[in-house]
Amino acid sequence: MTKIQDFINNKIEALQAHESIVEARNIFLDFDYSHFPILDQNVFIGSIGKEEAEIFPTSDTISTHKYGLHRFFVRETMNWFDVFEEFSKNNSTILPVLDANNTYVGFYELDDVLHFLNETTFIKENGGILSIEKNSNDFTFSQICQIVESNHAQILGVFVSQTTEETTQITLKITEVNFNEIIQTFRRYNYIVLSEHQEDSYLNSLKERSDYLDKYLNI
Repeated sequence: MTKIQDFINNKIEALQAHESIVEARNIFLDFDYSHFPILDQNVFIGSIGKEEAEIFPTSDTISTHKYGLHRFFVRETMNWFDVFEEFSKNNSTILPVLDANNTYVGFYELDDVLHFLNETTFIKENGGILSIEKNSNDFTFSQICQIVESNHAQILGVFVSQTTEETTQITLKITEVNFNEIIQTFRRYNYIVLSEHQEDSYLNSLKERSDYLDKYLNI
């Protein structure tokens, strides 16, 4: 099974702090990266941004601007979701990777992590997406799992898509078995179903009544 760590790129060597800004510019000409990692005597000190490399004087070395480097990185042991979150937080197309001893081991590329994400069960497996909402203090993931599994379906993935002090929205991907029963069970447990589904007999019934009322009023 493929692991997120399998996508660590260590074939392209990091730049050294003593190298010139010209070398950094050349990297960005050769590769469509937003940043690139910098080492000082093989110790990771940050990443230089493409925009900064374009405005720094070409006569300077990278070390001249080391205090302006971007310090973000991820650990070698981090899971794919945390890695993906770091990409989002830092608005970067690469993430330097350090091991437990702070030794630089390579970097992740955003395209590779997206490819890995596409291979996860949440994306790859066939299933239905269900978005629900409930009071933030009145739900548990164990209850959500119980509702799905009690209707003889399986959860393929789940994540909190939005949260406030009052409410929490949860997005589920589940096997498309007894979908209507699952929806109705969530409602019985006072969950609000945010997503629309053709299988939703309750909404279909409301729509039929509304259509009938409109027809009656227009007679």
